[in-house]
Amino acid sequence: MARKNFVLDTNVLLHDPRSIYSFDDNNIIIPIYVIEEIDKFKRELSELGRNARLVARYLDGFRAEGSLGEGVAMPGGGLLRVCFTTRDLPRSMADGQLMDNRILAVALDIRDQDPSLPTVFITKDIGLRIRADALGLSAQDYDSERVEITELYTGYSELFVPGDRVDQIYKAGAEVELPGLEFSPNQYLLLKDEANPSHTAMARVNGAGRAVPLMRTAREGTWGIRPRNMEQSFALDLLLNDDIKLVSLVGKAGTGKTLLAIAAGLQKVTEEGTYQKLLVSRPIFPLGRDIGYLPGDVEQKLNPWMQPIFDNVEFLMNLSRADKKAGRGYHELIDLGILQIEPLTYIRGRSIPSQFIIVDEAQNLTPHEVKTIITRVGDHTKIVLTGDPFQIDNPYVDATNNGLVHVVNRFRAERIAGHVTMTKGERSALAELAANLL
Repeated sequence: MARKNFVLDTNVLLHDPRSIYSFDDNNIIIPIYVIEEIDKFKRELSELGRNARLVARYLDGFRAEGSLGEGVAMPGGGLLRVCFTTRDLPRSMADGQLMDNRILAVALDIRDQDPSLPTVFITKDIGLRIRADALGLSAQDYDSERVEITELYTGYSELFVPGDRVDQIYKAGAEVELPGLEFSPNQYLLLKDEANPSHTAMARVNGAGRAVPLMRTAREGTWGIRPRNMEQSFALDLLLNDDIKLVSLVGKAGTGKTLLAIAAGLQKVTEEGTYQKLLVSRPIFPLGRDIGYLPGDVEQKLNPWMQPIFDNVEFLMNLSRADKKAGRGYHELIDLGILQIEPLTYIRGRSIPSQFIIVDEAQNLTPHEVKTIITRVGDHTKIVLTGDPFQIDNPYVDATNNGLVHVVNRFRAERIAGHVTMTKGERSALAELAANLL
């Protein structure tokens, strides 16, 4: 494959500081104006600030090996250079976009000065890619972790088998052989009778590659919640299985992701005593940003962000209007040490043992942020990530490269992880219609 020149935009480095190592043996060019923009973020306490400082350290490390202006050899081959330009773009493009235009000008200079190698401008800014294309410059998104959402692993599939195998799955301790077929660990199957498709059974593929029946509690429900469809049965089976330490649930609004996760967590903490505490959190956008100088303690500051969680907990507690007037509710669980709310802002550096952790709205996390969270998991802890890749508020990720999708893709083949994509809404007929039409 012919070598190329890749010119990186600011947002690429802020999104992934290690992106300079992601282009194999090609040449990497960083416009000096990108360094100036990154420098503005280095004092921030947010994830962007951390990434800006990482980029600066990486580049300073390369500077010790040679001149960045002339080019420093990369570990995988190719050269890393920092460049500037005196080139001017059309006057009509100058207003309000000075830095962007200077970065584009560097990319155009590289293209013209080295016509023997293709030059590609890498940016996550859609508008900038359009402007680059208008100037005749090849432009692409940075997609090292991109997984097309239509190709995302669903966690289950249908399989036609002889009728006796469908019957066998209902026997206690049954393990159905699946000769000649390969499935991911903890993948779910809807077994259908070849002769009678209405004769079915639900099963999970164990670590040995055999189909085993769902846990009884997954079929019967927990904390008053019974699964309403096949996907919810699969999800509850994952949530209640203590051998599965990482669960990812992807689905649109109203599919029951968060409610099932909280119900399973309360079951494991209060009824079975498997875990010491249920820890629930949602990203306060953006992750890493301080929760502000508002009056009150952490819980009071987080209430607006955590209210959807509290609504689900109170629904599971089946509280009457009189109970709520009497002050009963999720506060009782917090006071008893059963439930804890925790801002993700302060999770780095912690070790969290013997807890059932739920991270809701995980689609707003970057792959690096998800890594930071999962690596905090201590011994005998289970973590559940839920979210909808189509409802993203973070401008630095999209439906194909967010942390939730990244986890699904990377942990697909691991025995201690499981995933279910949920598509059928159960909140209400109106909610389901809105999720499909709007």
